[in-house]
Amino acid sequence: MSIFIHILLTNVLPMGIMIGIGVAIQRAFKLDIKTLSKLNFYLFSPAIMFDLLYTTSISANVIGKILFFLVLFMAAQYLIVEFVIRLRGYGPGMKSAMRNSVLFYNSANYGIPLNQLAFAGNKETLAVQVVVMMIQSLVPNTYGIYNVNAHKADIRAIMKTIFSMPIIYVIPVAFLLRGFDVAIPQPIATPIDYLSSAFIGTALITLGVQLGNMEWRIKRSLLIDVSLSGMLRLVAGPLLAWLIVWLLGLDKLTAAALIVSSAVPTSLSSVLLAVEFDNEAEFASQSVFVSTILSILTVTAVIFFLRLDI
Repeated sequence: MSIFIHILLTNVLPMGIMIGIGVAIQRAFKLDIKTLSKLNFYLFSPAIMFDLLYTTSISANVIGKILFFLVLFMAAQYLIVEFVIRLRGYGPGMKSAMRNSVLFYNSANYGIPLNQLAFAGNKETLAVQVVVMMIQSLVPNTYGIYNVNAHKADIRAIMKTIFSMPIIYVIPVAFLLRGFDVAIPQPIATPIDYLSSAFIGTALITLGVQLGNMEWRIKRSLLIDVSLSGMLRLVAGPLLAWLIVWLLGLDKLTAAALIVSSAVPTSLSSVLLAVEFDNEAEFASQSVFVSTILSILTVTAVIFFLRLDI
């Protein structure tokens, strides 16, 4: 029970308050969701990714192990979600929205705090989570954009959109600067720090604004889809992760960090993509909202079964 209360008070409740503020502001002032979406895509998300990659020590061996795990994990999740998509007979827009709601998970503003809580600030597990976050930032800004646009735009237009995303360039630049020990001048470092610090709050406010835009009464058909998304993300995710780390024979600490990272709810990226490219924004928002609420129980269960020393 103490673990449950600790996770609730230090991780989930603060996020819920921020989302609630976004809902209240939207109901009062009717903000422009597109503007908020662009701020997240082009400023705050690239800044936090650069900051973490530049300041966190990660060995090539650790990166290799995690990348191999993530390839297997995402491939397995993709196969399962494709089975559900075929079973439900979704149209093109809903297909991409369902894929994004399962494949993209909240590895930054939920995963990083959760990692630090579950592993008591362990630097090795933080390195694992930073690599996961790097991939979970890169994939939505490449495959995610392609996925939501493939049914309504030609490949050249899609590639132009992908290569306009700053995150594509931020990741290699951060690794190069860290690898060659290049110091960032203070006049540049300070704005990066400001933008990085603004990411979590702005992203959660954006989700709240989107939730404030829609009716809170879910149609029966949408309730089924949101429930399926939540089950695939919160239950199938950590079970698949457990199976893969067992097959790979990873060390206990790395394995536990990867399982915990896979248990987090649907990423805000799925909402931002849906809003930015007008693709099933209501389903995306409700998937994030419902999976975040349900994760109070599921994340607690995952940590309990891993027998972590918290």
